[in-house]
Amino acid sequence: MAIDPTRFCINRKIAPTLSLEAFFQLVQRLGLNKVELRNDMPSGKVTDDLSAAALRALADKYEIEIVTINALYPFNRADDALLAKAEALLQEAQAIGAKALVMCPLNEGIEISPQQTLEALQVLAPRFEKYGIQGLVEPLGFPVSSLRSAVQVQKLIQQAKVPFKVLLDTFHHHLYENAENEFPQEIDVNHIGLVHLSGVEDTRPTAQLTDEERIMLSDRDVLNSVAQVKRLEILGYKGLYAFEPFSSTLEKWDTAEIERQIRHSIELLQA
Repeated sequence: MAIDPTRFCINRKIAPTLSLEAFFQLVQRLGLNKVELRNDMPSGKVTDDLSAAALRALADKYEIEIVTINALYPFNRADDALLAKAEALLQEAQAIGAKALVMCPLNEGIEISPQQTLEALQVLAPRFEKYGIQGLVEPLGFPVSSLRSAVQVQKLIQQAKVPFKVLLDTFHHHLYENAENEFPQEIDVNHIGLVHLSGVEDTRPTAQLTDEERIMLSDRDVLNSVAQVKRLEILGYKGLYAFEPFSSTLEKWDTAEIERQIRHSIELLQA
C-alpha cells in the first residue's frame, strides 16, 4: 500500500517540548511539509509567543503548510462564549494561513441532541465561510462524548446543508462500540476531510482507554490503525493522514526519537 508522502501531516501534539521553529525544522527533515497546530499546547496559544506574521514567515522559510488549527470546543454548544471563541480562532486561522479548523463536540457526559448539533453546524457555517476556512467535525468516541459516530456526523452535515467535512480519528473510531456496524456500509470517504492516526498498546478494556494511552503506530496497536488506513484506501480515500499521539510520555522524547517514531509509523503504513 503506497501512500504518497505528501499526504502525511504531523500534529504538533507529538512534539510538546519543541518551539514552533524546531517543530517546522523537524517536519522538513522528515521530507514532509504539512502540520496541524493546536490551541492546547503549554503556551496556551496557537502561535506561542509569535505574531501571526512571524509564524507565516517561519512557515514560508521551511516550506510548511498549516493544515488545521485544533480545536474549537465544544462546537455543538453554540452559546455566546463558543461563538466568540469560534470568531477568534477563525480570525487566527486566516491570519496564519491555516486551511481548516477542527471542531470537537462536548465531551463531559452531558447529552446534546442531534437537533442541537445540527443547529450549531448551521450557526457556525456562515462564520467559517466568511473567513474562507474549512470546518472539520471530529466525533469523539469516549463514552461521555455527546457525538461519537462518524456516520452520524456525516448525516448531520448533510441534513444541515453545510460544507463541513468529517474528521475521522482511528482512536475514536475504536472507542465507539457501534462503529464497525455503521462505518463500512454507510461512510462516504468523499465526506472525510482528514484522518487522525495514533496507536495504543494498552490492553485494558476499550471503554477505559484515554488520550494518555495514545502513542504512535506499532505492530501491537489494538486500534488496528494500519488496517483502518488500508480500508480507507480501498474505499477510495485520497485525503491527508495526520499523526496525533497524546501520551505524556511524548514529553520525554528528543527530536531523534520523534523522527524515529514518525518514520517507523510511515513504514508500517507503506508496507
